[in-house]
Amino acid sequence: MQRVTARLPGFLEDNNNMDLLQLCKWRYATKKMDSARTVPADVVARICETARLAPSSSGLQPYEILLIGDAELRRRIRAAANDQSQITDGSQLLVFAAWDHYTPERINQVFDQTNADRGVTIPGWEDYRQRLLATYPQRSAEVNFEHAARQAYIGLGFALLAAANEGVDSTPMEGFDPAAVDEILGLRAKGLRSVLLLPLGYRDEANDWLLKLNKSRRPMADFVTELA
Repeated sequence: MQRVTARLPGFLEDNNNMDLLQLCKWRYATKKMDSARTVPADVVARICETARLAPSSSGLQPYEILLIGDAELRRRIRAAANDQSQITDGSQLLVFAAWDHYTPERINQVFDQTNADRGVTIPGWEDYRQRLLATYPQRSAEVNFEHAARQAYIGLGFALLAAANEGVDSTPMEGFDPAAVDEILGLRAKGLRSVLLLPLGYRDEANDWLLKLNKSRRPMADFVTELA
C-alpha cells in the first residue's frame, strides 16, 4: 500500500470521522518539516491534553511535558540531538521529562488531588496510598526513574495519535544526549530527566525522502501469536 501523501477526503472538514487505522497508516516519523508552516496553538493544546489524559501506573503521571516554541532553545537542543532538523524546522517541540524519583511528597500530592477531584475519600484508595508510600520511595532512584520513563512512553503514544488526528506531523526521538538537554532546560533542579523529544509540524512534501516510500511493518502472523 502506498503511503497517503495528501489529506484524505473530508479530513479538514471533520477529521474525527477518520478511521484509527487510517490515521496510523497516514502518520510516519517525518524526516523533513516545512519550516514555513506553524501548528496553531489550539491544536497543540489538544495534543498535549490528550497526552495528559493518557493512563499511567497507579495514576501517578510521573512525567511532565515541556512545550518549547522558543527558536534559540530548540536550536540548542538540536545541537544535542544529532542535528536532527525537525527540532528547529517544526513549529513546536515537546520534551517528555520523567520524575527522577518517587518521593512521599509526590505520591501524596497525586492522591490528595485525586481525593479533591472526586470529592470523596475512598478507604481502599487510601490503603493503596500507604502501600505505595511503603514501597516506591524505598526503591533506588534509578529504578524509579526507569519506571517513570516507561509511563512517559504511554503519553507519547497518545500524543502521536492525537497529532495525526489533527493532521499534524511528528517525529518521536530518543536520539539525543539526555544530560545535555537536562542542562539546557534546567530539568535536574526540578527533579526531572528528559526521556523523549517530539517535534510537531507539517511535512515538507517536496523534500522528505521517506514520504513516498511504503510503510513497512512485520507481518501480522509474525507479530501476534494467538493462544486460543
